[in-house]
Amino acid sequence: MLNLQAITKNFFLFLSNNKTLDRLAKRYGTRFGVDKLVGGETFSQAIPVIKQLNEDGLVVTVDHLGEFVESESEARERAQEAVETIDAMADNKLDCEMSVKLTSLGLDISRELVLTNMEMILDKARERGVTLQLDMEDSSRCQATIDIFKQLRAKYTNVGLVIQSYLYRSDKDLDELDEYNPYLRLVKGAYKEPGVVAFQDKDMVDRNLKQLIKKHMLNGNYTAVGSHDEEMINFTKELAEEQGIPKDRFEFQMLYGMRNKLQHDLAKEGYTVRVYMPYGMEWYGYYMRRLAERPANIAFAVKGIFSR
Repeated sequence: MLNLQAITKNFFLFLSNNKTLDRLAKRYGTRFGVDKLVGGETFSQAIPVIKQLNEDGLVVTVDHLGEFVESESEARERAQEAVETIDAMADNKLDCEMSVKLTSLGLDISRELVLTNMEMILDKARERGVTLQLDMEDSSRCQATIDIFKQLRAKYTNVGLVIQSYLYRSDKDLDELDEYNPYLRLVKGAYKEPGVVAFQDKDMVDRNLKQLIKKHMLNGNYTAVGSHDEEMINFTKELAEEQGIPKDRFEFQMLYGMRNKLQHDLAKEGYTVRVYMPYGMEWYGYYMRRLAERPANIAFAVKGIFSR
């Protein structure tokens, strides 16, 4: 029998895929406390926030929010926006990377389109000294995302990838990716996946994430541990100390607006802490998944409703 937390998670994951609610969210803008989790509706609004985080000793990765891209013209617009954002990042001397979702660049439309868009973005990023990371989406797009990463990695060194520990396949994926000496962000995963492809038990997801972290770090590859879980963070710190892995070979990544004290404490200890900061009007799907991950985030929404 599902407990209340599981029911709440499933409910918000269901809402995250509702295109009608996504359209309503665009119309009515950032409300319901979403401003606590999103850097702004435009990148220009996010720039002073990023500068402050940099001054506080934190580095950043930005993600222009957007899902359900269905037209070639919109995908090309997203690619051009990414190019302009990279210029703005470099011009403002921000210590910042960029995360991109391939579906926002045409993955569901054609492979040729998404590759054309990604090459344009990566050419600009290489020119301006910026690193990009490909976000991983749901399991139905996992293989296509990995295939595109491999193709891009053969030409570009400034591109990384996300691997999700709740998928059964991830350990094998790590083995196959090792030859590319990849920069990977290792996370638990935020989508609702069926039992045929993903662990349903939290302990199994956690155990697999620890195995992936250990394997990737011992392989000598740069590792980003994307987790707010202090057990996972302590596991990584202890592994690095035991194996003599220097602090410049891994980092911790956390979402903007969550575990702020922990972020600053780790930075003061000399660890690299990267804040994942989304921005843009299309915040709905991202926000619903954050509510699903952590029920305490619902308090942000409630406060937003009664403070406007």
